[in-house]
Amino acid sequence: MSAQVHESSPSAVKGWLGVAAITASLFVFLTTELMPVGLLTPLSEDLDISVGVAGLMVTAQGVAAGLGVPFIVAWTRRVNRRPLLTTLLAVLAVGNVITAVSPNYALILATRLCMGFASGVFWAIGVSMAMRIVPERQANRAAAVVMSGIAIATVVGIPLGTIIEAQTDWRTTFGIWAGLSVLVFIAVAALVPSMPSQNAVSVREVFQLPVRNGQLRTVLFIVVFFVLGHFGAYTFVRPYLEDTADASSGFITTVLIIFGVGGAVGNFIAGHTVNKSLRGTFVIGLVGLLVALLLLRATGSGETGAVIALVLWGLSFGAVQLSQINMTLASAPDTFEAAMSLNTMAYNTCIALGALFGGLFVDHVGVTSVIWFGVVLAAASLLLRLATGWGKGNKTSGDVSEDDLAPTAG
Repeated sequence: MSAQVHESSPSAVKGWLGVAAITASLFVFLTTELMPVGLLTPLSEDLDISVGVAGLMVTAQGVAAGLGVPFIVAWTRRVNRRPLLTTLLAVLAVGNVITAVSPNYALILATRLCMGFASGVFWAIGVSMAMRIVPERQANRAAAVVMSGIAIATVVGIPLGTIIEAQTDWRTTFGIWAGLSVLVFIAVAALVPSMPSQNAVSVREVFQLPVRNGQLRTVLFIVVFFVLGHFGAYTFVRPYLEDTADASSGFITTVLIIFGVGGAVGNFIAGHTVNKSLRGTFVIGLVGLLVALLLLRATGSGETGAVIALVLWGLSFGAVQLSQINMTLASAPDTFEAAMSLNTMAYNTCIALGALFGGLFVDHVGVTSVIWFGVVLAAASLLLRLATGWGKGNKTSGDVSEDDLAPTAG
């Protein structure tokens, strides 16, 4: 990539320790955001609300993360990135404590909104921070390591939260995550070097990017459809399996782990294939996701079919997730954080809307309807990608084929 995002002559060992701390930050942010996915049933029962309403915990944090990030990133464009990240982690820790002790659901939703602002800013600055604190030749590897935190969160974090809840309760789960957030806060303060802001971009310039850059604009639409479909279905995977397969808590935990392992493997495979064909990796991943959703619906009450479907779903999600990040960064390599803030806005807003629409379908149509919701939206993302001929003579000014660019996170 052409943007210079690395610091001059950083210490390799200290740099990689900093990368580890940033990866741990991604882990606690993502697991906090998606933890309700594995806890919807006990949350709804304890707070005396419906499953669909409980899913608004994901919606609230996603709305804040998505809509607030372009503004906050622009407003903090001259702020040193280390104290900014520690501040975000402090917000996360306090938010988890409030969630754990909250006497009512309204306070929980308000708290999740505040945590969402912090989560969104992290997604916009985290990868670029990691790339700056290692030697230039290792910048892409640092980005890949940070993104592996997604797989770690899916494989370890969310299932671990489900296990802790089964042994204690959901409040204890959020309390433990508050403690983890404090530990990561300390690690970032100790291991990440001072990091003045680079490539300052105003709010107006951020929102002008997709207007001027047709390729970035198309990528953002593709991300919108994919995320709506995936999270509309995935947020309610626990009640879906409980309803259709009479699944136990132990089985739910197992399939969530299976999904996470599949995501880690898919991420690893895509890390190699995106360098050969970013477009092909994304298309194959989305096809796999569609097949997985249809298989999950077709297998009905069979646990074996559910396991196979979740394996394929996880593999496909891992590949698509890494691909869409590379697509975004390849579309705007010279405005790194600004492009990521727009990606974060689209991604997290659609996590929220996916959970919201899915909850409406669950409460008014039935839990099986979320699978069809996921199929329709994922298919729309696939069709848009197939219909887009980047690199085939229809580029606007500044547009290039993403396969002509070296991926930044693969």
